[in-house]
Amino acid sequence: MSLQPYINKKVLVITADGRTLTGTLLSCDQLTNLVLGQTIERVIRPHDDPEPSAEVGHGLYLIRGENVAICGLVDEELDAQIEWTQVRGSVVGGVKHV
Repeated sequence: MSLQPYINKKVLVITADGRTLTGTLLSCDQLTNLVLGQTIERVIRPHDDPEPSAEVGHGLYLIRGENVAICGLVDEELDAQIEWTQVRGSVVGGVKHV
């Protein structure tokens, strides 16, 4: 499936090492290399962690295709209603290559 229809739209990317990134998809190629603008990494902490979850700004961000596990569109209206620093959850594991 081509990611071309997602260009200039807000996407969420989960990487092979389990990081969660959101940003505007500026460019992509046939190898799924992605360029995101206004990128934010969401660090969701587990329930037993005393530190709050966080959003870390990265700005312009390049993700190599081999590190992309999932890429999908973000419902911006729903996303804006969520207080991400209050969200808790289990850690997303990495991708296992076989």
